[in-house]
Amino acid sequence: MRESNINRKTKETNISCLINIDGTGVSNIKTGIGFFDHMLEIFSHHSLIDVNLKSDGDLNVDLHHTVEDCGIVLGQSMLKALGTKKGIKRYGFYYIPMDECLSRCVIDFSGRPEFVWKVELGLNKIGEMDTELFVEFFKAFVNESKCNLHVENLYGTNNHHIIESCFKSFARSIRMAVKIDQNIKDIIPSSKGTI
Repeated sequence: MRESNINRKTKETNISCLINIDGTGVSNIKTGIGFFDHMLEIFSHHSLIDVNLKSDGDLNVDLHHTVEDCGIVLGQSMLKALGTKKGIKRYGFYYIPMDECLSRCVIDFSGRPEFVWKVELGLNKIGEMDTELFVEFFKAFVNESKCNLHVENLYGTNNHHIIESCFKSFARSIRMAVKIDQNIKDIIPSSKGTI
């Protein structure tokens, strides 16, 4: 099983994260931010990655530290669980429609962090969560998991639908990318021989 357990404690947050890449999408998420919990549960369900994540953060200040640090810890967990990356498909892409909107995500676990976000939102908050924090979450995940991630909303008007379709396409792309390709199960998927 490809599993990892990461704990991160700062003056701003105390986060524990246990993941199993070869899971069934079971999650236990407690960040103290309702909409964020919902998105992380969706991520777990659609990626089939079991995620047990608990965060105790300075929500009395604002939500920024908690959201960003959860991205850091989840990214570190992914990197550790993938290990040498032998046999993984490495690349993943997915389009997700949700009612009136359509979003696309493309990912490469290349070992080189790069993040492109082409999502425009018309609200400052969804639930209690500042919409600018979604960028911070994904950016932190990218930097720590060392992946190349492109997220784009092609069209849509409902902000909830847009963000949810982004998280679902993110999850499905990861599910594709981390799957073991039996034809190369003992080979690192790079012409360089390392990722």
